[in-house]
Amino acid sequence: MATSTYDTNNDVQDRAVLVSLVTDDVKRGSADPEHSLAELVSLAETAGVRVLTTITQNRETPDSKWFIGKGKVEELRAAASELGATTAIFDQELSGAQVRNLEEALDLKIIDRTQLILDIFAGRAKTREGIIQVELAQLSYLLPRLSGHGKNLSRLGGGIGTRGPGESKLETDRRHIRNRIAELKRQLDEVVRHRKLHRERRKKSGVIQVALVGYTNAGKSTLLRELTEADVYVENQLFATLDPTSRNWQLPNGKEIVLTDTVGFIQNLPHDLVAAFRATLEEVNEADLILHVVDSSSPMRSEQMAVVADILTQLGAGDKQQLTVFNKKDLCTEESSHLLAGGKDALFVSAYSEPDLQQIREAVQQRLTGDTLTFGIPADRGDLIALAYRSGEVLGQDVGDDDGLVSLTVRLNKQEYELNGHKLQPYIRL
Repeated sequence: MATSTYDTNNDVQDRAVLVSLVTDDVKRGSADPEHSLAELVSLAETAGVRVLTTITQNRETPDSKWFIGKGKVEELRAAASELGATTAIFDQELSGAQVRNLEEALDLKIIDRTQLILDIFAGRAKTREGIIQVELAQLSYLLPRLSGHGKNLSRLGGGIGTRGPGESKLETDRRHIRNRIAELKRQLDEVVRHRKLHRERRKKSGVIQVALVGYTNAGKSTLLRELTEADVYVENQLFATLDPTSRNWQLPNGKEIVLTDTVGFIQNLPHDLVAAFRATLEEVNEADLILHVVDSSSPMRSEQMAVVADILTQLGAGDKQQLTVFNKKDLCTEESSHLLAGGKDALFVSAYSEPDLQQIREAVQQRLTGDTLTFGIPADRGDLIALAYRSGEVLGQDVGDDDGLVSLTVRLNKQEYELNGHKLQPYIRL
């Protein structure tokens, strides 16, 4: 497994002060800094860190040397000393120089939001692909900041080699990290190639895929388990699922499709992490339907939905057919229930309600069901008649007396029609 670059999961629990800088740009933006800080608390607890207190600083712009300003650094040092903190976790990204300056001034381990997320991912990666992706993201993030990290640098995947002749230790570290990044990218390219072949085989066989996407902890894994009876890890914590999980799912009409759970999104998701996980997230691009799962009980659901929409657009899946599933209705207030009653492209459900699960099944079936067409196929073309039965749901069959044709009324979903429609197209009856 990929080891964490920043060892928050050690034998002695880290005790942290969480720090947020609210600049004028942040105030003008759409993200709520209070919600972001609350989310940082959840991230820290997920990583096994004991949160002692939070500190917020308001400035027009970040301080280039200290990030939060020299005066606030003194305040942070006093608070950390009084509480016995071992770590300071910042809600924004820090430069290598800022990490070095803060580390020297505070005598604490300095971690930013991106490092914390990468640490959680490092602990959750189980598959070979996930391990490669996390290590690649860690090293890509660390490389430009290498000179700033002294005490925090530990156990990099692939290791830091010995000093080469005529090189400084820093140059040697950089060279080895670049070599390791190149090797990880080569391994990931091989994984991507196999995944692409698998997708192509699945597409040729006419397999229909539905992808679960959404903000972290929206309940995607719970829905996968309840809809498919899959034995998957479900926990009320951020990033409970890291590696994608696919299971066969039978719709009410008996049609079997594939339902895939994906890693949850989060605001300010590290760019290096999105890039490293692009191969995994490309499964979303191949889906015939996206189920956007939303935690309807969250007061920040609108902002969370916007984050998911933005990342889907980055992945090139923004125009995909979507069905919004407002989950956790059992945790909602009466007012929220009224606002989220559902509409044409939205459902308001609880993953633990069987009637609600049936509502999801029927809604998905309806969206994956295409046009109902009637074909007049020559009676001696048993291959085409069998193809029609394989391609869709035959609603009716009538054998003509005079024209020697078998009339079939078939309901075809879009993918199956695109796959086999060219063979049946000449026999469509208007």
